[in-house]
Amino acid sequence: MTGKIFKVVIGCFIMLSMFSCKSRDSQQIVEDEFMWSKSCRECHERFYQLWEPSYHGQAMMSVNAEFIAKHKLPNSQPIDVEGHLFTVESKDSTMMMYERDGDTLIKTYDLIWAMGGHNVYCFLTPFNKGKLQNIPLAFDVNRKEWFNYPLAGVRHFEEEYPADEALPWKDAMFAFNTGCYSCHISQLSTNFDLESETYHTRWREAGINCETCHGPAGEHVRIFKNLKEGEEASKMGLIVTSTFTQEQNNDACAPCHAKMTPITPSYLPGDKYFDNYNITTLEDHDFYPDGRSLGENYTMTDWMQNPCVDKSELNCITCHTSSGRDRNQDNPNNSCTQCHTERIGKFEEHSGHKIESGLSCLSCHMPKREFVGRFLRSDHSFRPPMPEATMRFGSPNACNQCHTDKSPQWANKIVKKRENGNYQEETLKWAQLIKEAHDMQWKNIDQIFECIKNPKTDDVVANSLIRLLGNYNDESKIPVLLGALNNESELVRSSAATGLAGIQTEEVKDALLQACQDKIRLVRIQAASVLIAYSVERFTAEQRAILNKAEDEYVSSLSSRTDNWSNHYNLGIYHQDKGNVQSALISYETAARLYPNSVMPLINSSVLYSSIGDQLKAEENLKKVIRIDPENEAANLNLGLLLAEQGRMDEAENALKTVLVDKPDNHPVAAKNLSIIVAQRGDLHSAVKYATLAYKARPDAPDYGYTLAYYLMQNGQKAEAKKTLQQIIKSNPEYLTATIFLADIYLRDENKEMALKLYGDALRVQGLSVRDRANIQRLIDSLL
Repeated sequence: MTGKIFKVVIGCFIMLSMFSCKSRDSQQIVEDEFMWSKSCRECHERFYQLWEPSYHGQAMMSVNAEFIAKHKLPNSQPIDVEGHLFTVESKDSTMMMYERDGDTLIKTYDLIWAMGGHNVYCFLTPFNKGKLQNIPLAFDVNRKEWFNYPLAGVRHFEEEYPADEALPWKDAMFAFNTGCYSCHISQLSTNFDLESETYHTRWREAGINCETCHGPAGEHVRIFKNLKEGEEASKMGLIVTSTFTQEQNNDACAPCHAKMTPITPSYLPGDKYFDNYNITTLEDHDFYPDGRSLGENYTMTDWMQNPCVDKSELNCITCHTSSGRDRNQDNPNNSCTQCHTERIGKFEEHSGHKIESGLSCLSCHMPKREFVGRFLRSDHSFRPPMPEATMRFGSPNACNQCHTDKSPQWANKIVKKRENGNYQEETLKWAQLIKEAHDMQWKNIDQIFECIKNPKTDDVVANSLIRLLGNYNDESKIPVLLGALNNESELVRSSAATGLAGIQTEEVKDALLQACQDKIRLVRIQAASVLIAYSVERFTAEQRAILNKAEDEYVSSLSSRTDNWSNHYNLGIYHQDKGNVQSALISYETAARLYPNSVMPLINSSVLYSSIGDQLKAEENLKKVIRIDPENEAANLNLGLLLAEQGRMDEAENALKTVLVDKPDNHPVAAKNLSIIVAQRGDLHSAVKYATLAYKARPDAPDYGYTLAYYLMQNGQKAEAKKTLQQIIKSNPEYLTATIFLADIYLRDENKEMALKLYGDALRVQGLSVRDRANIQRLIDSLL
């Protein structure tokens, strides 16, 4: 036993930076082709009058005298944000925010833009480097009060998940330029300069205008202005949404109503959604295991779970106008009875509630809830109330949202008495699997596999389970993922490709090459992101050409948002997989510079710095992470190992102990190296304790067992050492180090017969190399 510290390299994970708003950066706008919404008014006055006052039309409004007079928002009371008091006051044509420390005025902010107004007004103030920043106060339209906006954004997760904390109000996540801009304005260019980190953002029009959905109208206007009397146009010259399919209608709305990642610089309605975006599903803690939204109502993920969508031509425009209005506001039941004609006149029988109660179909199937930021949203999955899911997972149900004085158990008894009272069972079954996968409990892995393989499984559920399998390190998942590469859902196919990362068999390589030729861009780039880690020699010239094409698309997807830190982080992983260390370091450092609170770029760069011998920079970056997140497991682990290699054992011990504080059974590398460190200062009792933790966590790793046996022997626990070595030999007979160690113990006890038996058994192990057999034979000969 040498006492050597074994270095660990933290894995590089693709960062899916999701946005709840459309992240579109139209860098190639043809100025003359966009005509502004007022150009539509001449011929489409009725539509203009419907659009102009709508929430789409007023998604972003200039704060001026007209706005102040129309909306009549009261001045705010002083509100504490991060230890300072903030107030908002309006006067004539201006709105200002004041920041005070006690009675001392610290700063005054001009509020120049307002966003929203349906449930909440948010306001923007100019910041340095061209940023427009959300101020820390927002106005609640329903309660008629101002409130702390960052604090209202805190997610309230279940106890077993890390507690969420409010972001500082000046955080980049609250910057209009980097966040929700394209859902509130039209034809935007960020004009971000990476070197100076400066925005020169411009847009054609505040609000979501006609050309957002119909594309540039320049040609359309020219065609119809040049028509002679009585002449009909041969083409419209813009995107005609009235001819859209169900999928196209849903896809056109999804960019603004989803938690997603853009993979192209721009999107125009009519394009396929997954040719332009990736989307988050139930692997994210913003969803309960049964699929209900937790962090915010991300409509597209809900909508993809909607059984009515699969069974009909239902789409967003069925119920909503293009300006976002509810077509059935005066008679909400029309939303459902258009298809469910069998329910007409049977509301009381179906719902169990009197008509006079004022309830509608939407009350139970689309209940409204207040989410983070005090936004009210409706559940678009259309699923019925599931009180048993509330009991198991804490997710909301419509029954108890109304009957707040009753328990979920009370509601569950009622729904189970219905004619189809078992309707919850299927959801509860897969939701339990998702919860277990979140918690990395794999006792029902076979059921997870079957759920993924079942063609009737909901796409969102299958996709979520596939993504969660990223934490399941067992080869048994390979055939399941290979099968999922042929799933009808492009989303499932893309996640299956990602799930095969690190599995470099010929079968996997060939399957991923096939995926590189998929008809959907998201599948192609996810397959390419995995294949780039393979050595070039493994591909024929023809295969290399296929991969190169998909790889170009993948790299392009990482360049769609130059102001997005996660794009640079993923680009760093790409360069690292390609062996371009310096390029990877540049990308990681850029990511960390753009968003100083991002820890993964710092962790990955520290590993690379260490690999090229720059230990000072490696240590510097790891310590930056620990300043941001003192209990970060990856940073403390790598820092501990780095310090130990430098002989700074006391500092190393402190860092590694931090890793073991919350989950001592889940960090065998830290435990093993701690056993070595404490043994070197003579604390054999603690060495045995840590080595036991390591071996318990990794019973499949014979070297962990050997470390435990070594320190047991050093600590005078010979019987336990022999028992541990016997276990290793039984499960890993080819690990001859354990055999030699145990034989040495027998020889010290003058039990040559048992030593010879051990060596004889070792000679009969299948797969031993010629060299190992010769060494064992020499040991036998020396004892005869």
